[in-house]
Amino acid sequence: MSRYETQMIGDRPRFRLPHPLVLLLFAVGVAAVLTWILPAGQYDRREDPVTHRDVVVAGTYHQVDRAPVGPFAAVVAVPRGIAEAADVIALILLAGGAWVVVDRLGTLGRLVDSLVGGLRDRGLVAIPIISLFFAAMGALENMQEEIIPLIPVLMVLGAGLGIDAVSVVAMSAGAAMIGSAFGPSNPFQAGIAMQLAQLPVSTAALFRLGLLVVAIALWIGWTMRHAARMRTVMPEPSVIARTPVSGRDVLILLVVSAPVVIYVYGSLARGWGFNELSASFLIAGVAAGLIGGLGVGGTTTAYIEGMQSVISAAVLIGIARSISLVLTDGHVIDTILQAMASTLGKTSATSAALLMIPAQSLIHVAVPSVSGQAVLTMPVFVPLTDLLHLPRLAAVLAYEMGAGLTELLTPTNGALMAVLLAAGVPYQRWLRFAIVGAAITLCVGIAGIIVVLAGGAG
Repeated sequence: MSRYETQMIGDRPRFRLPHPLVLLLFAVGVAAVLTWILPAGQYDRREDPVTHRDVVVAGTYHQVDRAPVGPFAAVVAVPRGIAEAADVIALILLAGGAWVVVDRLGTLGRLVDSLVGGLRDRGLVAIPIISLFFAAMGALENMQEEIIPLIPVLMVLGAGLGIDAVSVVAMSAGAAMIGSAFGPSNPFQAGIAMQLAQLPVSTAALFRLGLLVVAIALWIGWTMRHAARMRTVMPEPSVIARTPVSGRDVLILLVVSAPVVIYVYGSLARGWGFNELSASFLIAGVAAGLIGGLGVGGTTTAYIEGMQSVISAAVLIGIARSISLVLTDGHVIDTILQAMASTLGKTSATSAALLMIPAQSLIHVAVPSVSGQAVLTMPVFVPLTDLLHLPRLAAVLAYEMGAGLTELLTPTNGALMAVLLAAGVPYQRWLRFAIVGAAITLCVGIAGIIVVLAGGAG
């Protein structure tokens, strides 16, 4: 056990939160308890003609018959959540299998060692390079689950650069979440929110792009500060590093990386989802094995072993889904939203705009899908901004900050918990790092809302 996993205070171990699986199961139990405590209610819903999603109708909240979720029903919600997350689980399994095939060929070892060798004398320059890539992917297509099978590769790179596991998670999943939260054209977050607010996606585009640049710069700075403080002595180049990278290695890397590039285009231009990405990784993994000379049998064995290595991470995604299922079954999701909106309506205009951030943050704990939260909250919060004579863009930014930055912290984010599990980072250790980073970038969002309220966003 490493010194980061168990730290001592005197002769007693410091308190540690339980395994991510236990945390999520506990959250399922808490959700079930809430269905017995909170009054049941719901909004009417209609299909939005722009997004083609079911959205709530503001002003239609009404109480309904109570439907408390009992202990057995809460347990049943776990396999139901796994079934609902089947497309994401398939992606994790198939992408993970593809990368293990590449690792089995020795390609990853040679490429990573080559990269480490090139960066050994350049300090922590790899962190901003990698962070910018993942932040761009987050801003473009809300990348999260796709990172899970990449963590073992990034951990090898991190070890070669002498940086700890928290830094690896921060420059990958953390940077992607910052990009998602501030990305002005993220189709699954900002895009949906802007459409539901009836604002063109290009509204204040340069201003919002500026917020993204500043937030990413601050996150990278915070990551590099942590990495520098925790940096260890870099190991000597491995034996593999003395084996030059071949043209076949480059071809294999291009083949297995192609699905991500293709998916960015497919998701933006053709409406692709995780199933198309999973199929692409299956093709790429098999092709990489055959190109590398493993043959059909060797490729199959390596692929299956790769899928086995990410099963635990995949299960966490499904359990996280079961939390919102329990709250939905108990008819309390809309009750929570109504309570938030009613409270905000009683405050001053400026206070309401800023308090929308913690309101959205609290809602996101119960609704861990950013797109699902958009269709749930924006039809309620946008009329509230109109009533208070606030710019609708303020409500959009508050949603992005509240939901997007909470992704970095909440244990109900299955993708985050799966990444931490894959990287071997205890949840409380990540929180000590991420809370400060989230607070720093939140200041950017608050400043943005204040500028919008003052009419200076363009």
